Amino acid sequence: MSVDLTFEASIWILLEYIWQMVYNLSTRLMNICVSSLCKVQQLEKAEAVIVDAIRLGTLPNVVTYNTLVAAYCRFVDFDSGYSILNRMKEADIYPNVVTYNSLIAGASNNNLFSRCFDLFDEMIKLGINPDVWSYNTIMHCYFRQGEPEEAKKVFYKLTKNISPCSTTFNTLFNGLCKNGYVDNAISFFQRIKQLGFIPDLITYNILIDGLCKAGRLRAARRVLMELEDSNLACNASTYTTIMKCYFRSGQFKEGLEVFHEMRSKGYTYDAFSYCTVSNALVKTGRLEEAYRCIQLMVKKGVELDIVSYNILVNMYCIEGKLMEVYELFDKIEQAGLKCDQYTHTTLIDGLCRAGDFDGALKHLKYMDTLGFDSNLVAYNCMVDRLCKAGYINKASKLFEKMELRDCITYTSVVHNLCNERSYRTAYKVLLACINQGMKVFKPTERVVIKGLRESGFYSEARKLQLKLKEARKKIRLARTLQ
Repeated sequence: MSVDLTFEASIWILLEYIWQMVYNLSTRLMNICVSSLCKVQQLEKAEAVIVDAIRLGTLPNVVTYNTLVAAYCRFVDFDSGYSILNRMKEADIYPNVVTYNSLIAGASNNNLFSRCFDLFDEMIKLGINPDVWSYNTIMHCYFRQGEPEEAKKVFYKLTKNISPCSTTFNTLFNGLCKNGYVDNAISFFQRIKQLGFIPDLITYNILIDGLCKAGRLRAARRVLMELEDSNLACNASTYTTIMKCYFRSGQFKEGLEVFHEMRSKGYTYDAFSYCTVSNALVKTGRLEEAYRCIQLMVKKGVELDIVSYNILVNMYCIEGKLMEVYELFDKIEQAGLKCDQYTHTTLIDGLCRAGDFDGALKHLKYMDTLGFDSNLVAYNCMVDRLCKAGYINKASKLFEKMELRDCITYTSVVHNLCNERSYRTAYKVLLACINQGMKVFKPTERVVIKGLRESGFYSEARKLQLKLKEARKKIRLARTLQ
């Protein structure tokens, strides 16, 4: 009798074990299907899979809902992702650290920084311990808000509770550099290296980029040399960052030396590297070399993007080859690309260079119909070219029609009016610029004040000086309040 009972109990245990295996497999299979559909943004189908699975007796688990949270935050909006928490409560499933990490990341991607901090606090109140990714994201949010001190507090709190990862350090370095604390980033980098931290390529690229943007080219080169001495291999981004910085600072010779060094060491170039060099060659008037660089890019199998085409458009405009420019417009369309504001602005500038101001004005009107956010650069270019060609009246009319202006617009008009010795009109335009709260460049101030005095308009010169002093006081006060 006891043998029969034991056998029967064994059968039930075996059946229960088999059922558990099938149940676990079904839930896992459902989660794989839901994840796959979410990745291709088929959220409705993912929801349908969950409904069908429940109907067949397979219930979703926390992994299922975490997948939905991440997908809704990424592809719909943050509120849709957050609403999944209510569904989890109804299903008696508790969120975990992955749930909240996905929500915090979703809020961060939508620049909802206060929500990020609230979610972090909410997670702690629920007894869910933050992990390294929770801290990394919160630290990143503080840096993006321009609060590096708060970000550093998060970093120190992280190191007390858990071990930081390479992303933690990279987030810290990147945040410090972007907030203007490059020296702090470098000194901290050297300090933690002595404690055994092994930097990766991303770390070096972040520091090189930060130093370059701060104009610290020598320091950037030293970090590059340190990178080359390590076991890590530089990538195109590393060299391109330094190369572009040289070009921006007008040191074209040094920038090209970096490019040749990059070539000699056998590093592969991307479209960005080729375009950076080509653009620099155009700016130095070395058009043939720039064209050869573009040809080499095509030969190496790198597809031309809109930036590459824009460089070619600029080259042809400088040479006055407008027919070739229009042919390029056709090629851009055939390649499935769209001309951007820079493309159209370059053509307008090219038409002005060729003396076809009517054609340039027509293209400017056409550009207004394309739905760009702002065509301010194109208008500034048109106004400047008209002024320099002596068409002050046309430039003034266009200036008056402009709904949006910046300090460049006003500066261009003022300087060209001064060249025409129309100092009183230049004075009025400059006053309008000051009243708009825009920046006035020192050379512009000096040219107008000097011109007014030489023309005998002493009263206007004094008024302008007083206005400029008041404007500078307001700027200093605003900075103090910040």
